[in-house]
Amino acid sequence: MALFPKFRKIFQRPDPVSRVGARRPTSATPAGDEAREDTLRARLAEDPNDVEAFRALADLVRRRADGPHPAEDPLTPADDAETAEQERARRGDLAVWSLAEELAGHPRAWYPLVELARLSVGEDHEQAVRRLVNAHERDPEGHALAHGLGVLRDAGRPAEALSLGTGHWRAREHDPEVGRHLVLSALEAGRPDEAERHLSAIDLHPDQKKVAELRGELRAALDAAADHTQA
Repeated sequence: MALFPKFRKIFQRPDPVSRVGARRPTSATPAGDEAREDTLRARLAEDPNDVEAFRALADLVRRRADGPHPAEDPLTPADDAETAEQERARRGDLAVWSLAEELAGHPRAWYPLVELARLSVGEDHEQAVRRLVNAHERDPEGHALAHGLGVLRDAGRPAEALSLGTGHWRAREHDPEVGRHLVLSALEAGRPDEAERHLSAIDLHPDQKKVAELRGELRAALDAAADHTQA
């Protein structure tokens, strides 16, 4: 069974929001992790978009999903070892998927939707993009949009990042990181003229200190792309 159809079968609906701050007792919880998990869940109950807390808790649930495993046998065939590693990665993804779905039930949660999109973009692209759009609609400041464009770029889909970002970016209001991703997406898609337009649009944002920092980085990227084209 493919991984993400299995996700849909196992996780039909998010857990109630009231469970976000509660640790689920399990014999697989490593000793000493209980207090840290409780702290992270409390932070996420307060702010489901606490990226640092989510990533730390995701690392914890991945380790738990990996669980105890025997020491590597040097006589194990390479293909069997690779299959075992893939299975561990699958279990970890399932655990993070469960966590993200749980947190996505909060009406203000956008980062968990971004994580669900990241996990599914390779096998269920249309649904992943819908999750990114939903995440953006929950965040008027543009942080969700910036993270979403990063998901699409990491998946090797810069043209789709451009489509999503251009349709939703408000340069004066949104985090300038959206503009950075759009400039880099345009370069990755082979559209230098579009990259120049997005770079100019970043100047509209009122945080001119951050704009200046980004402009230096992005101008260097544009110049490097131009040099590569001329070479």
